[in-house]
Amino acid sequence: MTPENNTNNNNHNSNDKKIETLWAPWRMAYITNDKTTKPETVAVGSNADPDCFICQSVFDKQHDRQRLIVRRTESTVTILNRFPYNNGHLLVAPCCHCGRLDGLTETEKLELVREIDRWTRILEQEMNPDGFNIGLNLGRSAGAGLPGHLHWHIVPRWNGDTNFTTTIGSVKVIPQSLEALWEILVHV
Repeated sequence: MTPENNTNNNNHNSNDKKIETLWAPWRMAYITNDKTTKPETVAVGSNADPDCFICQSVFDKQHDRQRLIVRRTESTVTILNRFPYNNGHLLVAPCCHCGRLDGLTETEKLELVREIDRWTRILEQEMNPDGFNIGLNLGRSAGAGLPGHLHWHIVPRWNGDTNFTTTIGSVKVIPQSLEALWEILVHV
């Protein structure tokens, strides 16, 4: 039975109210840490980490869609977060594998800020959010899941985007697939 034609009459709670089913099958790869959904490993340069998904994205110029890359510049790469906090969650990273701000050149720093500004404006235009969370987790103790490669998170936010599902059920509903969002952003 597909999500579109699910008419199972067992979707009722004890008060005989219909319970809506929210389908997010792409989240299963995150929950199970499924390695089969990850793109194939490519050779990286001597100053890169072959186990770093950002380095892999920088050096694999043949599979931008599979790696969810929406833009490359000389010094940066912008990637859709494969496991987003919210719809439109982007990662803006330097092309160099660097875990500290003082390891970036002034040119790289400037280009990163310009890309963050560019993508904030594009997301405003394309998705009409009410605000953004933009940030960098510097070091594992600060929440960096990939402490060796700096990356800034751009997370669009809407008034009311935290609701009962998130609060009570510890579930976040993201209403758009990564593929559909990639199609929109890669062409801007």
